Amino acid sequence: MTRSDSPLPLAEHTTAHSAELRGPLARSPKNMVWIADGHFLMGSEDFYPEERPVHRRTVRGLWMDHHPVTNAEFRRFVKDTGHITTAETAPLAADFPEASDDQLVPGSLVFTPPDHPVPLHDYRAWWSWVPGAEWRHPEGPGSTLHGRERHPVVHVSHADAAAYASWAGKELPTEAEWEYAARGGLDGATYAWGNTPTVGGRLMANTWHGRFPHENLHLDGYERTSPIGSFPPNGYGMVDVCGNVWEWTTSNFTPDHSDATTPQPVGRPCCGPAATTQSSEGPLVIKGGSHLCAPNYCLRYRPAARQAQTADTSTSHLGFRCVLRTGGYQDRPAGPAG
Repeated sequence: MTRSDSPLPLAEHTTAHSAELRGPLARSPKNMVWIADGHFLMGSEDFYPEERPVHRRTVRGLWMDHHPVTNAEFRRFVKDTGHITTAETAPLAADFPEASDDQLVPGSLVFTPPDHPVPLHDYRAWWSWVPGAEWRHPEGPGSTLHGRERHPVVHVSHADAAAYASWAGKELPTEAEWEYAARGGLDGATYAWGNTPTVGGRLMANTWHGRFPHENLHLDGYERTSPIGSFPPNGYGMVDVCGNVWEWTTSNFTPDHSDATTPQPVGRPCCGPAATTQSSEGPLVIKGGSHLCAPNYCLRYRPAARQAQTADTSTSHLGFRCVLRTGGYQDRPAGPAG
């Protein structure tokens, strides 16, 4: 870590959505913010095809984690439950028929940047299957979490994220819930903070600066992930909703928003690998972009952006956050956009 300024304290944001919008609980759940009922315009017409068409959605009020789950939080879960992550389990040959024997070992996908320009049509030029890579060893054997206790946990599959959520008495969000909360009340804005990439010259998220994937200028001070709260919160007091790490949802991926129920084949991936296997349920939506998102290749550090990921995949730039619902159906269409 090279950034000199310290992360924003959590206490500043846990009540940021105003006292009158706290919801039905007697007290605020620790490190969560209340997201009140509302309507919003989901999607975007201005960027990638899978974000279209823009349509109006209704979301029921719920509590959402102020920040992505951190290494320290995930460590407490593992210590309490003995959970073994997907990355710590050897893949099955039947699921990866093209894999060699030396690849059928516990491991995960790690961003391994080339030292020269490469064609951008094949993500394998900057992603590697690294045996021994898992949440405790983000870059593989020899790497540690020392100094990264407040960084988002990575190398977690959807099952790992769901297991943590269950242990914490929470759930994972739907895509609509996630996008509504990430917008922070700025309906239709490009970013979680407005319509410009920066605010008064200030960088607002941990993203890629330079020519992806070989040139990282580190303008935000980070090589990979950053401590939660290192950048300003959105209008609801949530941090790291854009950049830093992608986040799991429970929603099926579709090639656009015209059919939000039927899983569809995966299209071209962006800064990370898309589905590596095709399960019967199809890929799921991940949201928010990551520290690898770059305007020259993947401008997806926006609330409307979405990408497909199979549930059994783990990578060095994918994490999650949880929600706490108050009952009832959480999100639904609200008629045509207008």
